[in-house]
This record gives sequence, C-alpha cells and structure tokens, in this order.
Amino acid sequence: MPIRRSVSDIKSNLLSPATTSHFEVSLDIPSGLSRYRGQKRQGKIQLMCSEASLPGSSLATHQIDNDFHGVTERHAYRRIFDDRIDLTFYVDAQNYLPIKFFEDWISYITNEDKSAAKSNSYTYRVKYPDTYTVAGLSVTKFEKDYNNAMTYQFIKSYPLQITSMPVSYDGSDLLKCSVAMTYIRYVVDTTLKTERPVAPMLDPIQQSLANAAGNFVDAAVDRLTGNDLLGDIAGGITSRLLNR
Repeated sequence: MPIRRSVSDIKSNLLSPATTSHFEVSLDIPSGLSRYRGQKRQGKIQLMCSEASLPGSSLATHQIDNDFHGVTERHAYRRIFDDRIDLTFYVDAQNYLPIKFFEDWISYITNEDKSAAKSNSYTYRVKYPDTYTVAGLSVTKFEKDYNNAMTYQFIKSYPLQITSMPVSYDGSDLLKCSVAMTYIRYVVDTTLKTERPVAPMLDPIQQSLANAAGNFVDAAVDRLTGNDLLGDIAGGITSRLLNR
C-alpha cells in the first residue's frame, strides 16, 4: 500500500532543494611555494574560485555466470575515482594571482629553470611526488542556513592542466582561469548542524568604502560589457575582498 503523507511532509521535503551557489574551496600550498601562504594570497585565491565540481566514483565489478541456473551476478572488487576535479577562478587585474600561482606550481613540479627554459636544448627532471602533492584540497558544499555541510577531501592532489584562456578585442569579459586538479582518491566528511562562521567586525567607514568600491566596479563592468550579471558578480567579489 502507498504511504500516506501529509502536505507539510511533502513541502518540507520537496520545497527545500539544495542549491549550487553555496560552496567553499580550500587549497593547500606545497612547501616549495610558501610565498603564496597566508590570507593575503592563499585566502584571496580561494575566494576567487567561482566554480567547482563535486567528484564522482564507480565500482569495478567482476561478472560471475552459472552459479545458479539463469542467474548472472556482479561482485564489486574495486572503487574507481574520477581522475580530476575542475576548478575555475576569477583573475584579478592587479597580480593575475590564480594564473601565476598554478603556473608556478607546475613549474615547481617540473623543476623548471626559467632562464634555461629559453634555450633550445633545455632539459629538466620532475620532482618526487611527495614534494609537490598536497592533502589540503577540499570542496565544502553547504546551504545558506549553514545547518548541513559536506566536505570532499582530496588526497595527494596537484594541478594536472591549466586550460587556455582566450583574449579578444571583440568584447570585454571577465578573465577566468580553469585548472584541472588530479588526485588518487577522495574522502567525504558529512557534518550536521554546523556553526555559522562569525564575520569579523569592521569599522563603519571601512564597510562603507568597501560597499562603495563594489558599487563602482559593478557600474564600470556594466558599462564595459553591457552585461548586468557580470557587473553584479564583479561588484560582489570586490566588496567581499575588501570586507575580509
């Protein structure tokens, strides 16, 4: 028999869907790139992440036939993880920080000498994996009420690819840097009833200046691109950076 459900049960289950716009990326820094550590650079890179993907996995199975008449069974013997996670970052006009960081990370992996790399006969030796992989890459999915959270922790991750970034005189758009991070596996940590982070108290003048700067950037991007959505995004990022 079908289960009888009240209207309130249906509303509570169907009218509170999870959204894609609430997430946080935490990115560890290899020891050889310690100059990027700290809130000024590391925190800024993490804040600039505009898009991430929650990973997937599957089970490898072995097919067993004829144990029983007419029955075919599949037994799992291995878990297979996706080989990469794609992250997209806004690029700041002051330092091109995300591009520089991931380019330096890949150069660190290949032990690149920038002066010698200009030579026609350039050679290099890749570093040992333990020196360039990190255990601190994570993506946390949460909702606006902060009551539930899921954190995907990626083990032994490092940048696999920096996607090319086209530039053009035909139009003015926000520059984004897309990076593919590889890893050996991930672990999901589910947290219930998380504590909402307490934002630091800002000076009223500082708060007003941050909001004014965000509004200025919003209007400027609107005029340059003719796209109100891009203006809202740029203005919001500016306010968040100045409010930290």
